[in-house]
Amino acid sequence: MKKGKVYLVGAGPGDVGLITVKGLSCLEKADVIIYDYLLNERLMASARPEVERIYVGKTVSYHIKKQREINQLLVEKAKEGKIVVRLKGGDPFVLGRGGEEAEALAQAHIPFEVVPGISSAIAVPAYAGIPVTHRRLSSSFMIITGHEDPTKDSPRIVWEKLATGVDTLVFLMGVGNLPKIVSQLLKNGRASSTPIALIKDGTGPCQETIVGTLADIITKAENKNFSPPAVIVVGDVVRLRDRLRWFDNQTLFGKKILVTSARTQVSSFNRLLLEHGAQPIVMPAIEVADMPSTEKLDQAILSLESYQWLVFVSVNGVESFFERLYALNRDARWLKNIYIGAIGPATAGALEARGLRTDFLPRIYTNQGFLAELKNQDITGSRFLLPRADIATRELADGITRLGAEVHEVAAYRIVSTVKSISQGKQLLLAGEIDIITFTSSSAVTNLLSLLNGKKELLNKTTVACIGPITAATAAKAGLKVGIVAWEHTIPGLVESIKLYFQGNRKGD
Repeated sequence: MKKGKVYLVGAGPGDVGLITVKGLSCLEKADVIIYDYLLNERLMASARPEVERIYVGKTVSYHIKKQREINQLLVEKAKEGKIVVRLKGGDPFVLGRGGEEAEALAQAHIPFEVVPGISSAIAVPAYAGIPVTHRRLSSSFMIITGHEDPTKDSPRIVWEKLATGVDTLVFLMGVGNLPKIVSQLLKNGRASSTPIALIKDGTGPCQETIVGTLADIITKAENKNFSPPAVIVVGDVVRLRDRLRWFDNQTLFGKKILVTSARTQVSSFNRLLLEHGAQPIVMPAIEVADMPSTEKLDQAILSLESYQWLVFVSVNGVESFFERLYALNRDARWLKNIYIGAIGPATAGALEARGLRTDFLPRIYTNQGFLAELKNQDITGSRFLLPRADIATRELADGITRLGAEVHEVAAYRIVSTVKSISQGKQLLLAGEIDIITFTSSSAVTNLLSLLNGKKELLNKTTVACIGPITAATAAKAGLKVGIVAWEHTIPGLVESIKLYFQGNRKGD
């Protein structure tokens, strides 16, 4: 029987980009993932679809499973011969009870490894612009539990030594005990003017920070109705926050942006939004699907030598084309002696990833831009192949025909409506909590309105942002008020235009 093994993996403080390379590797090979409260669910995307997922999250007032049950679960799953990942927030051995789990595994003679993670004790202050040490202000820091085990016979925190013996104090899980922490620090010699920061939902788009002193922080927290979980930082380094803020002062920080793109575009779009501090709300209005029959596309590929030009208008077109090319036992060598065109840089990038460089890429990434520059090419009598979506307009094909070429359009994929993953987005739209709604295609506009039963007033409560003029025209025709049209008709260009909008620069309109 296969021998199991347990990996105690630190997932970091919340931002999925802060998990280690080794941590991701463990997730990719796991048979079972046993995970905690507060973990970003997007981490699970690295796991195999068939992985068994077991949630054992704990909050201060509610435990799905007691710690001894979690320990036993780890042992049992490993004894079944499975690769088990115990995914824990922050670092497993920093106030995370990972040591207790390791002890249980060792006692049961279960092989295990510890994969350290970035602790919230250092990462969350860093995301708030607060270094835990600084040459002029702090030569030492200490991590302290803010919720010491009440079953202990005597407290382990020696306040009289702690209060003034360390420059920077970082309390984890301490907001519920804030009055006690402040009282003990003041009682044992820490000055009432000492700066203190409370950082909630650290490293994420909902991060919130309150700064005060030991004299007034309790009142400030009560006025803000500040609730756990949060990290508490005490010390002079807190004074640096105003100068060193880099995360929660970004233009898009905390903005809720509805992403209606097909799932194939969501990953790159979300990544850009998260990099700028936004909170993407995924509500795909369309899905990309295979054609019921590939016969026409297959015939076009097999007769490719009869064409002089092959033009791709989207990444989806590239992917569908190459999927059939490979299925026909061909590869990139089949595209010899043909000019390859692409509408935009993302499409060109998809081709380059397959070892092909485009011969023709317009400076303006629209059908009109493509046609305007194509006029300078001698294409009279040339045959063009256009793999595209089943619902694509004939604008590009008709324009090429007017330039004297013969065009063969072939549907390489379908655009279909979806009813999945709309609940959160719809709920936020109803509550008026969406700051921007984005459209990257005309079909996304049409399908989203259909999903919302034509209730365009829900969309007009917020600002509508479109990737280009064609999509914007579709939205306007449907009765939507378009506030932003990307100046560069790409997803990065759309994100930049949204940033300009919030900066008050109407170049993004």
